[in-house]
Amino acid sequence: MNREQISKLAHTHHPIKSPLNDASVTRLLALALPRGDERVLDLGCGSAEWLLRALTTHPDLRAEGVDIAKSDLAEARQKAIRLGVEPRLDLHCCKAEDFTSPHPFDLILCVGSTHALGGLLPTLEAARAHLAPGGRVLIGDGFWERTPTPEAVDVLGDFADLPTTIEHITAAGWTPVQGHTSTRQELDDYEWSNWGTLADWALDHPTHPDSPQVLTWATTRRTEWLRTYRNTWGFATLVLRRTAD
Repeated sequence: MNREQISKLAHTHHPIKSPLNDASVTRLLALALPRGDERVLDLGCGSAEWLLRALTTHPDLRAEGVDIAKSDLAEARQKAIRLGVEPRLDLHCCKAEDFTSPHPFDLILCVGSTHALGGLLPTLEAARAHLAPGGRVLIGDGFWERTPTPEAVDVLGDFADLPTTIEHITAAGWTPVQGHTSTRQELDDYEWSNWGTLADWALDHPTHPDSPQVLTWATTRRTEWLRTYRNTWGFATLVLRRTAD
């Protein structure tokens, strides 16, 4: 079982692939979609859960998603058909940096997928090229709540603290107009769901050839979370607008 398959399995019960509960997702989409008839782009959409929720809530909205995972896009398409929103959703299998469009977008999403474009600031630069005048970006990324250990940096990568992250964003020409910092409950629920779902699957399929690998992965990642970054790492989701063009 490859990493993509493991990730899909881990998110079975938490389809939003970031530490946000349903209420937070609903609130952020409402803040980012003030009209309800926007054209929306998700860079690194995965199974397009954010887009599907926006489309089902706003019948005049149109959306496009970009991802390199064919299986995720196929899942998104099937969900869209079941929900009756498939005519308003276009999905593109390509790298986010290679995506082009003949029209701009009123909202650009990238929550938990900034790695696909090289990090937070490169993602914002890529979003700028697709953004309509007066448009918004809904972006989610990690930050350090307190000074991390070298082990935590090795596991999760190099982040800044939240004030420094906001300073970097504003220096790049963006203004936060709304935001959400994931609560301890959201962070914990996300981790317990991911690694618990994997462990459940492995224990339910003891004769499957991938079962030992999946259980080992779940145990290793749960231990990293509890011992290495649980009390250090946070996640912020921000609604941004261009300060000046």
